[in-house]
Amino acid sequence: MNSYFPLLLSLLPGSVFAQKQPNIILFMVDDMGWQDTSLPFHTERTPLNNRYETPNMERLAERGVMMTQAYASPISSPSRCSLMTGSNAARHRVTNWTLRRGQSTDDKDSLVDVPAWNVNGICPSNGTEQTYYATSFVELLREAGYHTIHVGKAHWGALGTPGEEPLNWGFETNIGGHAGGGPATYLSERNYGFDKEGNPTSLFAIPHLQKYWGSGKFLTEALTEEAVAELERNKETDRPFYLYMSHYAVHVPIERDMRYYDKYIAKGLSAKEAAYASLVEGMDKSLGDILDWVDRSGEADNTIIIFMSDNGGYATGNYWRDEPLYTQNAPLRCGKGSLYEGGIREPMIVSWPGTTKDNTRCNDYILIEDFYPTILEMAGIRDYSVPQSIDGMSFVPLLKGKKTKKNRFLVWNFPNIWDNAGPGISLNCAIRQGKWKLIYDYKTGRKELYNITSDISEQNDLSARKPHIVNKLSKQLGNYLRSVSAQRPHFKDGTPCPWPDECP
Repeated sequence: MNSYFPLLLSLLPGSVFAQKQPNIILFMVDDMGWQDTSLPFHTERTPLNNRYETPNMERLAERGVMMTQAYASPISSPSRCSLMTGSNAARHRVTNWTLRRGQSTDDKDSLVDVPAWNVNGICPSNGTEQTYYATSFVELLREAGYHTIHVGKAHWGALGTPGEEPLNWGFETNIGGHAGGGPATYLSERNYGFDKEGNPTSLFAIPHLQKYWGSGKFLTEALTEEAVAELERNKETDRPFYLYMSHYAVHVPIERDMRYYDKYIAKGLSAKEAAYASLVEGMDKSLGDILDWVDRSGEADNTIIIFMSDNGGYATGNYWRDEPLYTQNAPLRCGKGSLYEGGIREPMIVSWPGTTKDNTRCNDYILIEDFYPTILEMAGIRDYSVPQSIDGMSFVPLLKGKKTKKNRFLVWNFPNIWDNAGPGISLNCAIRQGKWKLIYDYKTGRKELYNITSDISEQNDLSARKPHIVNKLSKQLGNYLRSVSAQRPHFKDGTPCPWPDECP
């Protein structure tokens, strides 16, 4: 069906589109862990919840639903590419972070080599090598009449490819988005990564913010001011808006947001911990500014707000980085780059006036590719034709208090080596169905089985005691990976690593 069909429907009397389409804000945080907040997503408060101050996350949760089992990929680009395409990372094959055209970001291993994954990311047009061709939901929103705004991090395509530019994905405005996956610096005193002549000093220099250079505005604040200004401009039109408020915070470098840093030092945190906590609170202040604008604009009753992170928080000091501990994810195990819960479970909140109930929790699981059909359904767009396969499943029924499909399973594939991480962090895949989660190590053939419902910290490996469940999940995982033409590592002699159901 022609993708302009939803827009044509909006002109018909009595159409669902004759009603005012809701504004939609997706507030995405980078590298934020499940516990990097004063809002407890666990069944009880933890010491980490007492460390951070995020009153605006609490404020958003009071007017919406907390999704306590929201999942993403363990690395940024795979998550963001699944968000934009609706395809699982095993299918789109952007399975590690992207940057330079034609160059892998994987580290080396003495026993295995990674597959030739899509190092150039996703692409809105066909013909670019090592990319996944797709149409974004943003383009469909634009065609249906939405004003589409991108502010902050993109990280969908490598340098010099069409996928790196948000304007090519259906966004009408782009502030700060490019191929880089993190900020060169949060500091305006360093021009966010540019020299005095306007030349980038890093591939991670943040574009489009010249007017803030030397202003004393922390990057998080500058991006927020730009977003609010764009929302103000949109008020002059009759169009609904989609705002992708995609922060670089709380990604490294861990720099001090001096609006909050001293407070955390006074709490007894180390300098690194206090700097990280200041990044978190600065992000939360941005959320509050967006909420304030929605409230005073008169659009509160017609604006959906979704809060999400793209992967788990760093678990520094837990397994590999040689630097002082500044964050961790307890009670979740491990962190970014890992298929343990600390690497893939995210803080998520949804407020949809008239649909979500205030101050509630949903304990059903969802995965990042589910955002694609969900956001389109929220906008009333149900009939569309795109070149890619949509693996995501709308979670609108969950927001209405219904249950997800009982036998649904989630799959992750990470046949890559992330940043010289330690054992168990790379070269694996996983499946979650119901309470059970199986993790398979491509290189060693090891399988781990956890009952996530009773063992959220993944401390009790039940694989030896539950071989029938291991075999069942191994078969499901292997069949799925083959069905989407997923990739796997291979040994140095060229022999592919076994699929999970090929390894006892």
